[in-house]
Amino acid sequence: MKKFLPTWLLGLIATLAVILIPLVIFWPRTTRPIDDPQANVPKHATHTSHANLMNGPYESGPDVTRACLECHAEAAIQVMATTHWTWESEPFNVPWRDEPVTIGKANQINNFCIGAQGNQKQCMSCHAGYGWEDGVAYDFSDQYNVDCLACHADTATYGKGTYGNPALGVNLVEAARSVRAPTRDNCGACHFNGGGGNGVKHGDLDESLYFPSESLDVHMGREDFLCTDCHWTEDHQILGRLVVDNYTIDPAEQVACTNCHTPGLHDDERINLHIESVACQTCHIPAMALKDPTKTYWDWSTAGQDLPEDHYTYLKIKGTFEYESDFLPTYTWFNGNLAYRYLLGDPIAESGPTYINLPAGDINDPNALIYPFKVHVANQPYDVGNNYLLSPITAGPEGYWTNFDWDLAFNLAESVMGLEYSGEYGFTETWMYWPTSHMVQPKENALQCTDCHSENGRLDWAALGYPGDPIVWGGRSINK
Repeated sequence: MKKFLPTWLLGLIATLAVILIPLVIFWPRTTRPIDDPQANVPKHATHTSHANLMNGPYESGPDVTRACLECHAEAAIQVMATTHWTWESEPFNVPWRDEPVTIGKANQINNFCIGAQGNQKQCMSCHAGYGWEDGVAYDFSDQYNVDCLACHADTATYGKGTYGNPALGVNLVEAARSVRAPTRDNCGACHFNGGGGNGVKHGDLDESLYFPSESLDVHMGREDFLCTDCHWTEDHQILGRLVVDNYTIDPAEQVACTNCHTPGLHDDERINLHIESVACQTCHIPAMALKDPTKTYWDWSTAGQDLPEDHYTYLKIKGTFEYESDFLPTYTWFNGNLAYRYLLGDPIAESGPTYINLPAGDINDPNALIYPFKVHVANQPYDVGNNYLLSPITAGPEGYWTNFDWDLAFNLAESVMGLEYSGEYGFTETWMYWPTSHMVQPKENALQCTDCHSENGRLDWAALGYPGDPIVWGGRSINK
């Protein structure tokens, strides 16, 4: 004999079904956003072969440019509107100067080779132009001075020599026939070798990125990215500007991880909370100079001595060095701009190091994130009488690298730099911050909780403005 459910129970089940089934179907779900970075990577057009288009003969680099402009009429004008051409920013207003100032390789100094002014013979081998000579007013309006080959020729066929001209022995017809869209070879020829050698300046850019493994750089290794896959380019304007040669930068002009990746993409919401205060680079670039070493210290005061020479420890023309590899970055708050950039004629610090640049931002800045930097420390020359940094003439027949005479090098620089030399020099410590955005690791290598939240964690909480590790006292990891 079958047993039937009581009528009241059937009614209850039916009522609950009417209420619960719509709730289950229509209840709003919290889902992780879909991350499809490949959808945002530029689709590169197939470049037209120039093997049968560039016939020459070409007597000079400008002759090649004339031929390029026959088909690409606007190209030189576009290049001339970039800092790759001007080597100088637009004017900025800064609190410590009455007049607007510009910043760039063309007119300011750093704490590596110090300055390009008066040293054009060597420095202009990385300028996207021809014939920028010492003591000669450069014609920035001459389209034929634009060097198309620097960014477009196969680097196996083309290289730059003194004053930015083609290197001796270059076959200009062969180089012109090799042109293509820029590759890592073209960009790396300058950006991997800034400061006088492979990996010297940046700590996250060096020749190991020509053919990297995915464990060295997941974008260039696993995905075979070109530089232009992240540094989007239109009309020769390249996205991404280095803050060391600028004071303020519009975020729209910078490369951001979120140009391709979706914000808040992590499965673990505790990690997503970090995005409010921690840059992607901090967790995903856990170490610098993973393969090739980078320079972290340069002492100019020891130059000129007849000591045993080695690229990584001492050169007579440059002094004493220290290089490091696979080391931890320095972490500080950064909102994408600078709080200070040393300008020619600024006084050196009364105590402590003189900052060549200083990232802007602190714990109370809503736009600042904890960001990784390489800090390069130098002992470089300054004018004792005038209390400002000096930029010597190093290259050329009378430069320091020929005569090893500091007084002569500073006297020669007076008219070039526009700074009086008192006749008495010394050496002072300077610091320069270099932001780190390359050598991004696979997610499996990203920092883990204990890398920062432990007794020997890598973050200096007090220096960052916290009373201690926020996971201990705040209940939420690194949440401002």
